Amino acid sequence: MAAFEHESVLVREVLEYLSPRDGEVYCDCTLGGGGHASAVLGVASARIIGVDRDPAALAASRERLGDRAELLHGEFGDIKQLLGDRKVDGFVLDLGVSSPQLDHADRGFSFTREGPLDMRMDPTRGPTALDLMTELDESGLAEVLSELGEERYAKKIARMIKEALHEDRLHTTTDLATLCARAIPMVEQRKSKIHPATRTFQGLRIAVNRELDQLERFLAAFPDLLLPGGRCVIISFHSLEDRLVKNAFRDLAWSSSLPEKLAIAAGERAEPVVEVLTRKAVFASDDEVERNPRARSARLRACRRTTAANVPMGAPPTAYR
Repeated sequence: MAAFEHESVLVREVLEYLSPRDGEVYCDCTLGGGGHASAVLGVASARIIGVDRDPAALAASRERLGDRAELLHGEFGDIKQLLGDRKVDGFVLDLGVSSPQLDHADRGFSFTREGPLDMRMDPTRGPTALDLMTELDESGLAEVLSELGEERYAKKIARMIKEALHEDRLHTTTDLATLCARAIPMVEQRKSKIHPATRTFQGLRIAVNRELDQLERFLAAFPDLLLPGGRCVIISFHSLEDRLVKNAFRDLAWSSSLPEKLAIAAGERAEPVVEVLTRKAVFASDDEVERNPRARSARLRACRRTTAANVPMGAPPTAYR
């Protein structure tokens, strides 16, 4: 198995907002190589529950953390089922793709290394990116690239993808990257700071792994799994994720202006479920970005659980599934 080496972002900030204490239990829901979990164990005699859907990540963390952590293979959207009747003192989520997944061509995440059109974070289950592109019609594919990849040329790229599939010309990640470069006008490429395939790969990856759906389900579940005073720290890497986190924390921090009895009678919260600890998103320092360019787009938000009951306030935000 290839090495799973990954430098976690915003480690200092995660420890600041998580505030680990001896004897407490923390759940790292996107364990990866165990960077954040190891940092927590480095400052507190705590217990770690680590969740990841990537078997390679779990293997790396098992070697790094040993018997200091309980490791669970699964998706963080299923956190309620994974934890059962247990509650924890803190959650950490580091969303998005990890460096080893990008660096290993056989995973299919990289547009600079030739590999299969896979992009599954859990390579043991579910449809691949090639399956998705094959199954969706042109308009559905364009929607994925536009909504999840924020790609301006989504319709043109979707049309070219479907043509290439029909003509059996699309087999690898570099095939797809070349197609994206042909689809986007050169004048636009010269003005852009990113590779022309970046947004297409992002949209496909998010759709293949149902990343926004996973995040929505976690945000709906975590308040009931967090002990009073416990904290939830989430690192996201693009606006779609960050908007979901910001809105969920804001909604959980809302409480009725009515007196307590009237609020309860009206089915409204008399007290906030969480206290938001980050007025604005927290970004990496210039020094960290220089050392680890992946940290450039990282943004952190955190909240603390109150003692209030978690009264649902309507349907959760809508996102592409």
